[in-house]
Amino acid sequence: MSGVVVAPGRSAGGAAARARWGRGLHRAAPVLLALVLVGAWQAVVVVAEVPAYLLPSPLAILGELVDFLPTIASAALVTGTNALVGLVLGSVVAIAAAVLASAVRTVDALLNPVVAGLAVVPIVALAPVLYTMYGASVETGRQIVVAVAVAVPVFVTTLRGLRQVRPVHRDLMRAYAATPRQAIRAVTIPTALPFVFTGLRLASSLAVISAIVAEYFGGPRSGIGSFITTAAAGSNYARAWAYVLGGVVVGLLFYGATTALERWGTPGARR
Repeated sequence: MSGVVVAPGRSAGGAAARARWGRGLHRAAPVLLALVLVGAWQAVVVVAEVPAYLLPSPLAILGELVDFLPTIASAALVTGTNALVGLVLGSVVAIAAAVLASAVRTVDALLNPVVAGLAVVPIVALAPVLYTMYGASVETGRQIVVAVAVAVPVFVTTLRGLRQVRPVHRDLMRAYAATPRQAIRAVTIPTALPFVFTGLRLASSLAVISAIVAEYFGGPRSGIGSFITTAAAGSNYARAWAYVLGGVVVGLLFYGATTALERWGTPGARR
């Protein structure tokens, strides 16, 4: 009987190569899509002769980005610092409040309307008030705006996570004669952590957006939002878009950092 015998090693090696190629393509797909979209954007602006005040070309934005890179980086650092301070402050307060609300029903009943009210507070109204209270020459007002904005999603997701522990698990811990501290460490915290990190991931992008929007309405002229308004008011639309791009980079860094923190803190999220 004759035939061609394929070596197992060669078949396995080919499968491994195809798997690596597939992973590489999966990772490169977003970059390729972004390049295609930017190319289409440039083509539309050039062919249709779109005015700059409606939509600047990517090349014009790139030119402004290169020319003003030090200023954009400095402004991004200010906005990022405000977003980080507000994110940490709001998250700590929200997590502590969620723990109290999950343990004491009275606290839960008292916090529900407060959280509902914070969820609908407009930043455009809150920022000027805080500038009046804390002064328009400091960043405190912007940091509080961020803290208020991020507290709501972190509180809601954390409280939901703390309430996900099943009664059978609590009964099992009682059967093992576990202390309340041991039950919290073994059951409650592992169950709630994915929800906490989800809230932080959502809040990270919201923190950057809130910091930028708060900069539109006064305060020191040092952040991304302040420079966007200044450039737009001077009809430097490509420059304004360059500052917007700086804000996008800050938002991506925050989102990436919280995603990495989630993967590190929750083993089930690691891939």
